[in-house]
Amino acid sequence: MEKSQRAATFAVVVFVSVATLAIAESKKEFRFTVGPRANVTIMNQFGPISLKPGSANQVIVTAITHSDQVEVDQSQNGNRVDIESHLLTGATEETGLVEYEVTAPPDASVNLHSASGLLPAERMRGDLTVEGTNPTVDVRDISRAHVHVRTLKGPVTLTNIREGHVEITSVSGDVHLNSVSGPLVQVSSTGGKITYSGDFGSGGDYSLISHTGDIEASIPSDASVDVSARSVKGAVENDFSMEPKAHTRFPIVQGRSFVGTMGKAASSVMLRTFSGKIRLKQR
Repeated sequence: MEKSQRAATFAVVVFVSVATLAIAESKKEFRFTVGPRANVTIMNQFGPISLKPGSANQVIVTAITHSDQVEVDQSQNGNRVDIESHLLTGATEETGLVEYEVTAPPDASVNLHSASGLLPAERMRGDLTVEGTNPTVDVRDISRAHVHVRTLKGPVTLTNIREGHVEITSVSGDVHLNSVSGPLVQVSSTGGKITYSGDFGSGGDYSLISHTGDIEASIPSDASVDVSARSVKGAVENDFSMEPKAHTRFPIVQGRSFVGTMGKAASSVMLRTFSGKIRLKQR
């Protein structure tokens, strides 16, 4: 008899737990019809946001909440779509978490904001802004667009960005650029490490700056660059033989700075750090 009562009690507990979970987790889908070059903003307090291209005139947002302490507000004004996580009183990072999946027209301008969580975006052609406190940013396969990333300490990875206008600002997060080229590529970090792997394109202006972090750029032997590298307190290493320049903006100190050109010097490259190490390496 006692065994039967225990089994019945266990079954009730399991049922109540499953029912509670079902109530707590909610999945909603929002659809918006838009015109060319729509503007889409997703404001998430906590949790991931993924972005992929969809149809030419539809924005589709899927939101998964995990408690009743957060709501999803949505609105559309003409060609602008706004989605925002609204935390209710007493919500925490765990109960306020929302998972977003977004598909938007490839030419849409998209703004993604989240304090934490994974922020992947791929294959878009419109301008992209990604902001957060401690997110993991992964942007790839973007062409002919402005890409702006601002974080405090989350890692940032950009892969296969072509003909882009790229601006990245981070306080302590590491920044990794793989095959990133364009007329303007700027990275500024207070303490994070900056790594670049590519060829610096043709005719671009590249600036990689970190106050205390290391900077490492890996380029092929046939790259066409005008390079200026300087570390005030750290070491500087260069794997290449370069043509010297007659005039420089700062004194050349062996092991701390170098200036030179390779090929036709099509792109301008500036590498700067106060106390980190700089290395220009051949790949």
